[in-house]
Amino acid sequence: MEERIQRVKEQLHKASYKLTPQREATVRVLLENESDHLSAEDVYLKVKDKAPEIGLATVYRTLELLAELKVVDKINFGDGVARFDLRKEGAKHFHHHMVCMECGTVDEIEEDLLDDVEKRVEREFNFKILDHRLTFHGICHRCREE
Repeated sequence: MEERIQRVKEQLHKASYKLTPQREATVRVLLENESDHLSAEDVYLKVKDKAPEIGLATVYRTLELLAELKVVDKINFGDGVARFDLRKEGAKHFHHHMVCMECGTVDEIEEDLLDDVEKRVEREFNFKILDHRLTFHGICHRCREE
């Protein structure tokens, strides 16, 4: 975890920002809950345990900055709530998700499934793709087994 925090610190520094204690607490919460797709409010409640003096606005600003620097991805699964997901280091693209319409579970697909589609879109539409997001909505294996 410390190595990842150091790399985030370097990313911030390159963009002329500092890793303040509040930003570090936010990054630590994201790292500790990497698979949870936390909302800003969720992050705030967890950060508040580590840094009681932090305000919700500070957490929002930090998350927006981290999204701008591509440390995290800001995602919405159609429920109107923005969630924040750490971008995998070295990942060319945002990873994919499967959202269960029954229980609300969000599972991740790490494999990039769209290489061929991207090449076709770039070739046929003369469109330079910078990133993509793919979310499948359906019923997860857990609910299907019940």
